[in-house]
Amino acid sequence: MKLTFRKLFCVPAFAAALACSESTFAGDTDKNVTAENTTAAIEQQPFQLSAEFDVDQAYVGEGEVERGNRSVDDLEEYYSLASFVLTPRIPVGILRLGAEWERFSFGFSDGEQLPNTLQSTSLIVGLDTKFSDSILVRIEAQPGIYGTTFNHFTSDDFIVPFVVGGTYIYSPDLQFVVGIGVNYEQKYPVLPGGGVRWKFAPKWVLNAVLPTPRLEYQYSHNLTFFAGADLKTNTFRVDNRFGDSHGDSRLNNALVSYSEVRIGSGFEWKASSSFSITAEGGYLPYRNFDFYRADVRYHSEQGAPYASIALHGAF
Repeated sequence: MKLTFRKLFCVPAFAAALACSESTFAGDTDKNVTAENTTAAIEQQPFQLSAEFDVDQAYVGEGEVERGNRSVDDLEEYYSLASFVLTPRIPVGILRLGAEWERFSFGFSDGEQLPNTLQSTSLIVGLDTKFSDSILVRIEAQPGIYGTTFNHFTSDDFIVPFVVGGTYIYSPDLQFVVGIGVNYEQKYPVLPGGGVRWKFAPKWVLNAVLPTPRLEYQYSHNLTFFAGADLKTNTFRVDNRFGDSHGDSRLNNALVSYSEVRIGSGFEWKASSSFSITAEGGYLPYRNFDFYRADVRYHSEQGAPYASIALHGAF
């Protein structure tokens, strides 16, 4: 919606919900996606325990945001994500039970109106199932603490965003995706999403699904190159003294939505059938801090380069 867009527009959930055709059910992208494969994946055993994990680390170089005559220069960012999900198979589908931690760290100087850290720790509770041989569905919630610090959190920091997404398998080479992300604390509580995954040539795939639309080239069975974008957005609550300590009492206990867009290229290397490494780099042209209920918003004035590395495993 990690858009979670990745976190359900609030982003790891929305991406996963909308990519279920090529991950949980379909397996590797070089395997055919068929109704028979999907049916077997769900019905082969009454119960089977499996799991998956993701670790992501990124650095964004110096950029700048501004609000009117105020600007924040030399803005650096360290991004971290870690998630672990059990995926036991049951007669009605595949459960998703786990936890996720996400953190944006900026290191602002004293006196700025922006928080140094935005972070969340949440549970993952979901289900992958099917309505027919060609329609796959994911329903997933991420109840958790979305704030700036875990030392003094309150019940106001507890949020329950969720996503509902579906994939229509038109053919092994073409799938259509649609979904919605719901977060009652966001500026726009319900946001739509979707896209298409089209393997239009033996080695080329247009994977145009939020939050990571991209063009992929499969150089070999284990190595894929890609270029595209990555949209991250989430909503957090600052503490009840944040405004007083930052010169604006309207920001006490306020909600802030943070969004950023990265544009870059990289590669994914499958070290084995169950473990992959992804590295990429590029440019971050857009970011936004929006205390929307207090009408305080900082937007990009200058972008920044970024680099990231991510690990994914399934067993």
